[in-house]
Amino acid sequence: MTNDENSATRLQDACSIVLSEVGEDPMREGLRDTPERFAKTMIELTDGYRQSLDDIVGDALFRDTCSELVLVKKIEFYSLCEHHLLPFFGHAHVAYIPNGTIIGLSKIPRIVRHFSRRLQVQERLTDQIADALESLLQPKGVAVSLEGHHLCMMMRGIEVQSGEMVTSAMRGELRDNAARRAEFFGGVRG
Repeated sequence: MTNDENSATRLQDACSIVLSEVGEDPMREGLRDTPERFAKTMIELTDGYRQSLDDIVGDALFRDTCSELVLVKKIEFYSLCEHHLLPFFGHAHVAYIPNGTIIGLSKIPRIVRHFSRRLQVQERLTDQIADALESLLQPKGVAVSLEGHHLCMMMRGIEVQSGEMVTSAMRGELRDNAARRAEFFGGVRG
């Protein structure tokens, strides 16, 4: 049996235990296949642990003289809160100022997905995206802002439906230069 098969079996067993503990019968018709579906879902939603950044980016780094802000906004993300295992989701806005290297456009959403497909807190997720771009590109600056809705706050506890969490991570010129920061946030709002 492979590691993935062992993980799937253990996740199925854990799901059956949870179903029993909340008062359900894991063998009833509507739930009979739920442990298998749950295992597949958890493996998919945490595939960021099993990917490498190098595999995601591949050879999509290119030498270029572009030196103006590059902004990709409204990148949808979905993650799982590490405190309650409930989803949080929203939009990521990612920018960098090239310093001789640019990255293929589709790689930025793939980086966002890579780090969001782990048990997370939004603050760390924001930093991980910024750190990855900084490491890959050595740009003049990086900015990342995430706007997230957290089901752990919406469905339980305080049950606030309209609350949105906004986090940001700034590096280089996008942290140190007020005009560059304003350019980023203006682009996100525009």
